[in-house]
Amino acid sequence: MRFAAVLSSLLLAAVPASAQTEVKIGTASPLSGPGAHQGKDIENGARMAIDELNAKGIAIGGEKIKWVLQVEDDASDPRTGTAVAQKLVDARVAGVVGHLNSGPTVPASKIYASAGIPQISPAATTPVYTDQGYKTAFRVVANDKLIGRTLARHALGALKAKRIAVIDDRTAFGQGLADQFAREVKSGGGATIVSRQFTHDKATDFSAILTQIRAQRPDLIFYGGMDAVAGPMLKQMKTLGLQATFVSGDGVCSEKLPLLAGDALGDDKLFCAVAGGVTGAQEARFNVFTERYRQRYGSPVETYAPYAYDAVMVFAAAMQKAQSVEPARFLPALAAIRHEGVTGSIAFDAKGDLRDAAMTLYTYRQGKKVKLQVVRGK
Repeated sequence: MRFAAVLSSLLLAAVPASAQTEVKIGTASPLSGPGAHQGKDIENGARMAIDELNAKGIAIGGEKIKWVLQVEDDASDPRTGTAVAQKLVDARVAGVVGHLNSGPTVPASKIYASAGIPQISPAATTPVYTDQGYKTAFRVVANDKLIGRTLARHALGALKAKRIAVIDDRTAFGQGLADQFAREVKSGGGATIVSRQFTHDKATDFSAILTQIRAQRPDLIFYGGMDAVAGPMLKQMKTLGLQATFVSGDGVCSEKLPLLAGDALGDDKLFCAVAGGVTGAQEARFNVFTERYRQRYGSPVETYAPYAYDAVMVFAAAMQKAQSVEPARFLPALAAIRHEGVTGSIAFDAKGDLRDAAMTLYTYRQGKKVKLQVVRGK
């Protein structure tokens, strides 16, 4: 009798108190190469969300969820990006937060779409991504059409630029943003594109193109690319005595830029736009997140961590609304989501772009990024 009682208690102890389902969320970004600090920022933001979801003990469809983050390095390379995408599909992730760069994002999106796995980019801004028509493609940042227009209006209006040189790094992101900026300048009138130059995303020597630009006496240089190239470029501009104001997009608008550019950065000499922005009560929520991030990782948010955090939380919200962790079941809920995140109100249009997208203009003073204004553009 005693043996039976002991056996019964052992069997009861072996039965879990409640069923548990593991849900994998994939994240893909550069964790090696020049963009690794930006990619790690995405991973960190996503991990903060995953840990918070696990701490809440969320149940979906009657089962407690164990959230798992699968992290992959796409090295900012389109070919690697497709390999990473297939790896995440094979791992049966429920959703993907990524990629950082537009170059890997576009070809990877086809693989996710074919598998029916939703993808939310926290950073990629090329219009091509959502113009493809995939029902699985979403982003929580503004696209290059809005960013290019905002930066062109700032260059022509507030900065009163007349002679503009344009450089891009020949990536999908850099060239796309530079082309959009140039189109907006031309349509805005009152300024001339005096030079159009090209480099690449791993370049370190810009003396030839900067010498050609200097001869055209520009008062503003626009660069489409990332901070790892912009920093050395600014140093070489200073060496050549090129005093033009420098304008760029969110790839340059990082906390690391002052380290990359050194004393070549100056005060109010560089203006950039991040493809998101908050004001009022939303700003207080955003600031709480950035302080939590600093306390956890011992460094400030670079650029994209809050957007990666929100992307994970949006996935979780859609699953809860649909009461399913199966992509085919929660995808309609994701497309129709209304979510208040740390980066603001999140809702998607028919393409998967962010509705009423905001952009934040920044400059740098005394080696610190300084917020100027939040703009909502059409």
